[in-house]
Amino acid sequence: MNAAALVFLLDVDNTLLDNDRFAADLGDTLEQAFGAVERERYWSIYGELRDSLGYADYLGALQRFRFGLDSEPALLQMSRYLLEYPFAERLYPHALETIAHLRSLAPTAILSDGDVVFQPRKIEHAGIWTAARGEVLIYLHKQRMLAAMQQRFPAAHYVMVDDKPQILADMKRHMGRRLSTVFVRQGHYAVASAGEAIDPAPDFTIACIGELRQRKLEDFLPAARAIPLAAPPSPSP
Repeated sequence: MNAAALVFLLDVDNTLLDNDRFAADLGDTLEQAFGAVERERYWSIYGELRDSLGYADYLGALQRFRFGLDSEPALLQMSRYLLEYPFAERLYPHALETIAHLRSLAPTAILSDGDVVFQPRKIEHAGIWTAARGEVLIYLHKQRMLAAMQQRFPAAHYVMVDDKPQILADMKRHMGRRLSTVFVRQGHYAVASAGEAIDPAPDFTIACIGELRQRKLEDFLPAARAIPLAAPPSPSP
């Protein structure tokens, strides 16, 4: 495969779609079906799995959650709820348009963390898989799979768009000047990072994913890093 001049890499959760809203909906559904105590038990299991695995495992948490609830009719409906959740309704404004715009500038791929069942289904149901023309990579820890990513999408330069600044910094430490990082201030990870020391700091910071629709290819090249990634000036009357 010939190397591209630049490849865009896009995270999914709280970058292209509002995963916090999905989690809130899931919590409400669990409480309605099983009560507040069982809802908290599910989230406790989920938290333990996330700490041990390093990624969100909603289905694995549900499998452990079933203990003591096998006689509950609602239990078997929860897997369907997760697998059929309308993720397309949780896309951030202009998310798919942003993918289309970036694809018009350079090769664009999804680079996400997650399991091999729920995360691909989420991406597909949201319409992201189709928008990215099937160029989707899902790893347990994407920042540890940069060599594999570069083999799949060889390029002189990469742009990573993510809501987790610490992951962006980790990737930047590994790839150096071959990577430009774009921090999207969306979701609870972005809120939690306020005031944290991020080293190296993101090359660009934007408020929402839709802002990228206004950018040109040259805005992301290494020579443009000294220029803030802000909204372009309004045309003169």
